[in-house]
Amino acid sequence: MCSVMGYCSDLPLPEQFDACFAETVSRGPDMDRVIDTGKGVLAFHRLSIMGLTEEGMQPFLRDGSAVVCNGELYGFAEMKRALEEKGYAFQSDSDCEILLPLYFEYGTEMFSMLDAEFALILFDGRTQEFLAARDPIGIRPLYYGYDARGVIVFASEPKNLVGLCKEILPFPPGHYWKNGRFFPYCDIAAVDTVVHDDLDAACGHIREKLTAGVKKRLVADAKVGFLLSGGLDSSLVCAIAAKESETPIRTFAIGMDTDAIDLKYARQVADFIGSNHTEIIMTKQDVLDNLETVIRLLGTFDITTIRASMGMYLLCKAIHEQTDIRVLLTGEISDELFGYKYTDFAPSAEAFQLEAQKRIRELHMYDVLRADRCISVNSLEARVPFGDLDFVRYVMALDPEMKLNTYGKGKYLLRRAFEGRQLLPDSILWREKAAFSDAVGHSMVDDLKEYAEGYYTDAAFEAKRTQYAHAQPFTKESLLYREIFEKYYPGQSRMIADFWMPNRDWEGCNVNDPSARVLSNYGASGT
Repeated sequence: MCSVMGYCSDLPLPEQFDACFAETVSRGPDMDRVIDTGKGVLAFHRLSIMGLTEEGMQPFLRDGSAVVCNGELYGFAEMKRALEEKGYAFQSDSDCEILLPLYFEYGTEMFSMLDAEFALILFDGRTQEFLAARDPIGIRPLYYGYDARGVIVFASEPKNLVGLCKEILPFPPGHYWKNGRFFPYCDIAAVDTVVHDDLDAACGHIREKLTAGVKKRLVADAKVGFLLSGGLDSSLVCAIAAKESETPIRTFAIGMDTDAIDLKYARQVADFIGSNHTEIIMTKQDVLDNLETVIRLLGTFDITTIRASMGMYLLCKAIHEQTDIRVLLTGEISDELFGYKYTDFAPSAEAFQLEAQKRIRELHMYDVLRADRCISVNSLEARVPFGDLDFVRYVMALDPEMKLNTYGKGKYLLRRAFEGRQLLPDSILWREKAAFSDAVGHSMVDDLKEYAEGYYTDAAFEAKRTQYAHAQPFTKESLLYREIFEKYYPGQSRMIADFWMPNRDWEGCNVNDPSARVLSNYGASGT
């Protein structure tokens, strides 16, 4: 990961800007640079992944223009060759150096051309104006707000803007900002034409496109590792990568010291694919000691996100401290495409599709946010193969009747796509879904709930929770998280839409806890 920040006017208080920007130095500890364009400031903290020499340092400057970008541009070499044929010369091997030439050639049309996860801020020296843009899913973070002078400020994380802007909001994915307005360039969840492939064809395309998504994310000048929970999604990513790699890949798993469900399955996968595997053990005390740290780094009050981040943060912290890995591939976004345990209760194919669209459009506030913050705060970069744009477009366009769980097994299409390929043991390929926050050990969530229950009396809970109009806490655990959130991000709850919960309008889903454990179909997920 890297960190970007832009102040889109003359800067009255450089010291305040520098202090705000320093909040995210962990995203890019290798180098930092701040430039004054004459009309505003661009800043960059660098984590070297592609083009490791100093020539790859940003901001990139060209003909009076400048750009900073936290991103990975897949297939950039071909674009670079095409730009060279147009007369552009390049000084580094960095993928992001192509952005200014692309903008000179294609203007804002360039954003639709990118196969990338990115957040960028660009100063156009020709018009003396700024613009900013974010990838269609929002895998790379970007936030904005207005300071006391009414100047818009962009930054990688909300912590950069606390104290500088009155209201902080996430930059909408699939949009660019120019001349004071946001313009959509890609709604990745929208479907223009439904794809009516038969089962064999659909599974074949799913397999081909996910494999391609993994392969392109293996390309890095820094060392790559893999988060392996032992669940279907991360196991598939690791198995595909192991098949494509000439040497054993490095996999990492975490679990509680008492009842870790996933560790045994992760070990089975690691043995099967021949990875160099590392297990990290966490305790109740580790979880409680790091709770406030995790909420601050996340910038959320959401129960699901916080629970699932405890293990991920501690695992990434161990990877950072104990290895020289710089890039981590993860299994996020599969659930939103193929379904959770709760989407088994979808009353119709149309309802399933609408729920998937809602989840994909909001991912940047939940699972994608979790992966970014837990990984980047430990000076690592996250790559998400299930978020490959070609893959997401195809799965979203598939006839939703085919994605409904009428097979007696969730995520049937994904499982069947890799059946008989000897990538994974059948026991893993057909294993029941278990949420990460549960599968690190049921005791972790139980410990957090017990701690919160002891923190407030019933009377205090009722009095305190009603202070919040937006996303009002509804359990003692959610109140605890909200109060910690407000300590670091006072009055900024609207950065997050609401709680990431099952659709309460569906029969069987009107529950008071986001864990799949409370659903009637949890079944073998907890074993």
